[in-house]
Order: sequence, then C-alpha cells, then structure tokens
Amino acid sequence: MVRLSTIFIITLLVFNNITQAQNGVIKGRVFNSSTNEPVALATIQVIGTQLGAIADFEGKFIIKGVQAGFVKLNVSSIGYEKVITEEFQVTNAKAFFIDIPLQASAVQLKSAIITASAFKKPVESPVSMRSLMISEIEKTAGANRDISKVIQALPGVASTVSYRNDIIVRGGGPSENRFYLDGVEIPNLNHFSTQGASGGPVGIINVDFIKAVDFYSGAFPSNRGNALSSVLEMTQVDGNKDRNIFKGSVGASDLALTMNGPLSKKTTYFVSVRRSYLQFLFSAIGLPFLPTYNDFQFKVKTEFNKNNSLTFIGLGALDQFKLNTGLKNPTESQQYILDYLPVNEQKNYTLGLVYRHFIKNGFQNWIFSRNYLNNRLYKYKNNDESSSSNKTLDYNSDEAENKFRFEESNFLGNFKILFGAGAEIGQYKNTTQQILYSQGLPVNINYTSTLNLFNYNIFFQASEKVFQDRLILSFGLRTDASEYSNNMRNPFNQLSPRFSLAYNITSKTSFNFNIGRFYQRPAYTTLGFRDNTGMLVNKENDLKYIRADHIIAGLEFHPSDDAKLTAEGFYKLYNNYPFSLADSVSLASKGGDYGTFGDEAVKSTSKGRAYGFELLARERSFKGFNIIVSYTFVRSEFQDKKAKYIPSAWDNRHIIVATVSRSLKRNWDIGLKWRYVGGTPYTPYDNELSALKDAWDVRGRAYPNYNLFNSERLNAFHQLDLRVDKAYYYKKITMRFYVDIQNAYNFKADQQADLVRVMDANGIPVIENPTAPAAQQRYQLKQIKSNAGTVLPTIGVIIEI
Repeated sequence: MVRLSTIFIITLLVFNNITQAQNGVIKGRVFNSSTNEPVALATIQVIGTQLGAIADFEGKFIIKGVQAGFVKLNVSSIGYEKVITEEFQVTNAKAFFIDIPLQASAVQLKSAIITASAFKKPVESPVSMRSLMISEIEKTAGANRDISKVIQALPGVASTVSYRNDIIVRGGGPSENRFYLDGVEIPNLNHFSTQGASGGPVGIINVDFIKAVDFYSGAFPSNRGNALSSVLEMTQVDGNKDRNIFKGSVGASDLALTMNGPLSKKTTYFVSVRRSYLQFLFSAIGLPFLPTYNDFQFKVKTEFNKNNSLTFIGLGALDQFKLNTGLKNPTESQQYILDYLPVNEQKNYTLGLVYRHFIKNGFQNWIFSRNYLNNRLYKYKNNDESSSSNKTLDYNSDEAENKFRFEESNFLGNFKILFGAGAEIGQYKNTTQQILYSQGLPVNINYTSTLNLFNYNIFFQASEKVFQDRLILSFGLRTDASEYSNNMRNPFNQLSPRFSLAYNITSKTSFNFNIGRFYQRPAYTTLGFRDNTGMLVNKENDLKYIRADHIIAGLEFHPSDDAKLTAEGFYKLYNNYPFSLADSVSLASKGGDYGTFGDEAVKSTSKGRAYGFELLARERSFKGFNIIVSYTFVRSEFQDKKAKYIPSAWDNRHIIVATVSRSLKRNWDIGLKWRYVGGTPYTPYDNELSALKDAWDVRGRAYPNYNLFNSERLNAFHQLDLRVDKAYYYKKITMRFYVDIQNAYNFKADQQADLVRVMDANGIPVIENPTAPAAQQRYQLKQIKSNAGTVLPTIGVIIEI
C-alpha cells in the first residue's frame, strides 16, 4: 500500500516542475489616519525589491509584477511619520487591496533621517505590546494556524502540557484575558471552552481572514476593560474588491471552505465554514473522548463614502462531544478518564456592528454586539444511561449579552484624546442538578438561577509626544459598574487609573514604563451561583470586582529597523480575588480544566502577586531568518486560608521559547519552535477521603488534599516542533502544502499520577471492607503513572481559486 507521505512528496515534485507566473498585483489607498483624507504623492515601496509606486491625488496606487509570497510595504510622505505595513500575502490569482493610514507628524525634520520601524509602539501602550505578522500566524511550527498556540510563543505566556489552548500570561489564570475581533469583544476564543475562563482544545478563529494581531500583556488602553492579564486585538481583512475568491483547506483537525469578494461597488464580504475531524484524530491516538466541532465566521463591510463605513461581523460554533466508550481493552488510564469525564456540548455565537464616522481631526466608533453561550454537561455513573437514577450531573447554562460602546478619538498634532462609554445588558440562566460529597455524606445540589444585569463603563485617555517625539506620555482613567450589588454599583469602587511613558534615550534605545490599576467582574457562573434555597450566595457574601495593580518597566533597543531587544520587569498585585469556601483556595488557581469555572460559594478575600522579568530578542531579517527567542522568569503566588503565600497553579518559574523560520527559493519555507516550560505545582490526593466508596462514586475520581494545596511540583517539559511549507502560485489558482510535526523528539511530560480503583478478575472494583456499613466501605486504590506527549504529524493542503 502506498503511504500517504509518499503521495504527498510525489505531488510536490510534480507541481514543482510547472512554471509559475510572477504577476502579483497590489492595489491600495494611503490616507490620513485622523481625517481619512487621501495622502497624495505618498511613496510606496515593496520592501526588499525595486518595485514601488506614487499615490495619486486620491491616495490610490497600484504596483504590478510583484513576486508572489508574503510582503511588506514601506510608505512615506512629507509631513507624515513613515510606516512599514503589516505583512500580507500576494498571489497571482487576485489583486491584494490594502488601506494604509499615515499619522501626521508635528516634528520639523531638518537634517535628521527618520526611518520606519517594523515594530509598533502605540502611544497608549508603549510597553508590553507585541504584534504578530500574518506569516507567523500561518507558519509557526506546532501551531497549526491556531492563534492561541501562536501566542504561546510570545514572552510571558506559558502553555500547558494537555491538549488545551489556555492562555496563561505573566502568572495570571486563563480567566483573566479578553479578546477583540475588529473592535468587537468575543467572549469565546476556543471550541469546548471552559465556561467562566477561556481555554479549550482548538481555536474558533479562521486565520485565513486575519490581517493583524496585537497582544497586550500589560498597559491596556482605557477602552479595553474587564481584563487583568492580557488583551488580544485581532483585525480582519476585507473581502476582495475585484472578484470572488474560493478557498479550501485541510488542516490538523478540520476542513475549511471560504469565499470572499464584492457584493457591490461599495460592499465586500467574506464567509468561512469549518467542520472538524478531530474525533478521528483523537480516536487514532487512543484518547477516551471524541470531540466534533463546527464553526462559521463572516464579515460584510460597506464604505458609504470617505467618512462613513459600516462593518457587520459574525462568529459562532457548535461543539459536540461523546465519550469513547467503544475502546477495546482500555488501559487503566483511559478507563479512569472515562469514569469521571462528563459529556460536554456547547454552542455559541457573537454578532457585531461597527459604524465608523470620521470627524474633523478624528473619528468615532459606534459598536453594537450580541454574544451567546449555551453550555451543557451531564454524567452518568459508570456511563450507564439506562436509568436517570445513575445521573450524577446535569448542568445546563446560558449566557447572553447585548453590548454597546461608543469611542471617539481626536488628534491635535502630537496630542491624542480618546474617550467614550459602554453599556451592556447581561442575562445568565443555569439549571444545576449534581451530587457532591460534603461532610461525610452525598449531598444533592438542585437549583435554578436566573440573573439579569445592567453593566456600564466610562473611559478617557490622553496621550502626547513631546520633546521632538523623544518622550511619550499617556494617562488614562476608566470605571466599571454593575447593578449586581451595592458595592459593584458604585463606580468609584472601580476607578482604574493608568499611566505610561516611553523615553528615547538614544535614537535606538528607549525606557518604557507603565503603572495601572485594572478591574475585572467575576464570571457569570460565580455571580449567579445559588444554593438549594434559591439564595444568591455570593451576593450575600459581598462579591466584589477583582483588582490587579500593575507596575512594568523595561528597556528596548533596536540594533536595526528589523531587530529588537527588550528587557521588562513586571509586578502584579491582586486583591478581592474570589476565595473558595468549600476548598479554602483562591479561584486564581482554577479554570484550567474542561466544563465550568467559578460556580461555587466564594468570598472576595483572596490576595495574590505575580512578578518576574522577560527577555526578548527578535530579528525579522537576519540572513533570511525570522528569529524570536525569549526567556521569562515568573512567580505566581496567592494566599492560603492562613494568609500565607503559596504557589498558584501557574507558577512555572522558567519559560524559554525559540522560534526560527526562513523562506527559501521556489516558495519553500521551513521553521521550528522549541519551548521549555518549568514544572507546575500540583496538589496531592487525599487518600483517606478518596477511598470512601460513597465519596468516589459521587465524583468518579480522587479528591485533592487542599490542606497540602500545590505543595508538590512536576518536572519541566520541553518540546520541539518542525514545519515545512511549499506554495505554488499560478495565474488563477494558489496551492499551499505543509507538513507540521509536533513534539518531534517524542518527549514524555510528567503528569500527576492517577489514583484509580483496583479491579478484580471480573473488572469489579475491589472493596477492602465489604462487611462494613455502606457509609464506611472503602475501595482499594492504587497509583498509576501518567504522562503526556506523543509525536503528532500533520499534513495540510490549502487551495485558493
């Protein structure tokens, strides 16, 4: 039988001998970012070539004969700051359209020669902001075109060993991040996400339509709230203005079909649908759960005139899940997972309208959106669904939000003012039937919760460049409020000031600084938690907004226009974090598992801290190599019930990531990523409690000993990912192939040993004391070693017509 890899190599060789045309076209418009007026006679050059153009009096230009591939433009005009555009892909099958905003410069240029930098530095956030190029998103080894996995290559971002996309930034938990798509907040970035947090096994976003990604690990602008650790801003491309383009791709876990093009002279669109075959992959590698997901993504943009545009976006997913109970002769580890893991089904969507109106020296954004999540979990004892009496968990929850946000940006020379306000109406519904083991007895939890909330925010930020642009100053103020309780209703309790500065010590070296206070509303699962009497438990416990105070300082050095070295120190001080009354631990260490997060009784009494430093070396054109090397030292600690600081679940201490890629001749690309993540703390099991038959039957797994919370630590793990890409650009078709190998040297990462029941010859759990009263009977337990990691090769095909 001919192997798939052999067929793949033969295909590459055949296509490699076909002549490829070199007739890529770039069309675009250069305009004033403050007024949207055209910038006439601007000079545009394709970096690394002699190709270029001069914009006409409408700011429009066209460049022909561009070699297909990923390119950037260098744009300049008298009276404006020079710009290097985001990277984009040129093909022979269609023209690429790009809008290029230029910012007017108040600095009088004399003999100085100012060159454009390939690295962004927004005035509001001159520190702790990283931008990703589209080629990095498309081609990062081991990421399989998943934005969450690409972000894990950035400094300060830890990754987990498990098959999840949790974003863990500077020692903060996965619930502390916020995500925006074209300015619209999207609560769910992943399929099978943890309700109340952010993680999941695979991302929802189709990167075919992503133009730029900006990642803030601190110094958040004031119009981005409800975040403690990071903000992720994603900008999408517009549909093609000339013709309809069809694209199909087969990747690591799904099949995607996309279309984009013009609907009219002023309106463009794109639409994407994806269907996974992840269940086949998980079945092939012997995982005991089989997820299937479907998602959609679309954008319609109408430019009414030069001052008014309307964008309509949508994103949604349908996630289905079943247990792999058909496993033949499951291992003890597989059976253990089957015994405790619930079935989880989700559906979610986000719809958003963004109206942009240019005014004199600025613009306004009017943003309307709605997002919805339905999360269903259920579990039967021994997975026997023949009787409802076997059901130990039945959870069904809905979250819906209708949001409005107004923003106005004004530019007066080097002075910028941003202000606005937002409001949202949130609705949370939850029906929970669950059996828990508490105080020596199985306890039935049965409640229905409905919660309607009105929340609002007001924000302001003023930024200025002074001393011939050598000093950037920015001050912002924000407040958030919610009608949930008297404490949350008072906006003065959530005043959030922030201050940033960047000082250019020399033309290549700068000092960057930020100090700020940030607030985040607890998850709906925590806000809406009730007991069996129907009381809102956490409202009675005076639940508060979570607070984090940030201090960040660092140095930045640019040896060249395409190179950057940075060193940043950070300190985050947490207050009012929800503290679990049942487990006596901070919720800051939870949220890294499937299902739900925060649906328990808490008090806003937990304090914590995360601190450390990051070193980054980035070179985008070192002898053709794109290189990112980073080291992060981080400590993450929260107080226990005795007010003693202990490591949180995200206390990795050491994180090293090296990413290297290079474009070769004839449209070949190669890349690798190596990452080292320090071992995470874990909590040993409570063997006495876990062995009790009634206790085990309720949970299906061992109980942590919270008196020894995070007292043990796993060994560090490391992994090498490799990738090879090959592209073919023809007149009417573009084809791309890639091979991606995750964990190339098959490293086995340590996991906490599983505590499982001992079975007799007939597969029946052994009871140590079968003659004892039922409430005192105990299972015989044993530990089995657990690890994670396997070589995971993927072949991908992308065809665009």
